[in-house]
Amino acid sequence: MSNLTAAGFIVCSLCLPLSPLAWAAASIYQCVDSNGKRLTSDRPIPACADREQRELNPDGSTKRIIAPLMTTEERSAAEAAERAEHAKRVTKKDEVRRDRMLVSRFPSEAAHAAARETALNDARRAVRLSESRITALAIERQPLTDESEFYIGKSLPPKLNQLLDANDAAADAQRSLLQNQQEEIVRINANFDAELDRLRRIWSGAGPSAASVMPVSTATSVSHAASAPHKTAAK
Repeated sequence: MSNLTAAGFIVCSLCLPLSPLAWAAASIYQCVDSNGKRLTSDRPIPACADREQRELNPDGSTKRIIAPLMTTEERSAAEAAERAEHAKRVTKKDEVRRDRMLVSRFPSEAAHAAARETALNDARRAVRLSESRITALAIERQPLTDESEFYIGKSLPPKLNQLLDANDAAADAQRSLLQNQQEEIVRINANFDAELDRLRRIWSGAGPSAASVMPVSTATSVSHAASAPHKTAAK
């Protein structure tokens, strides 16, 4: 084959139309730009990046709808919404798991009431110890008070003054501890009351996580708590 003939063959080969397979794989993009003009291209149209585009099959049918690109603010808002939705799903899953553990731990009201009493007994024991210590400190102070009466109008001896101050500080500390223990009793009962309300909803058939979020009691591990009247919900 001469060089001229070969060159002509190459040129003619480049002029051949696309094969049916190539046409089948091709897509057509259409949109209406900001001026209302309909645009068509064989690739996504930059002028319509901020608006909806249609990707068409070779036969003119719609292959897909291409959503407009989001602005930075829109993208940030979408990402924030996605994070919030993910956090909501995680919270829901945690609630279901917590409810299942709660029901497993307390299969009946009697079991729940027994756990409440155990926690409150520990708290009451701590309260009794604090009250006993406060009483003992008052007894220890009495002779010191009697002795101080001999020094009315005079300065107390340093040793006596030191003993009185130490007794006062110890009594104040115990009273503060007692108040905290009594507040702990209130917290224990509040936690168990919330647990019982949630358990009753689950036992009634509402299913795990049907109730609103509430604290799971950690009262059974309390070593320092106080004594106060309460209502036990056991039947």
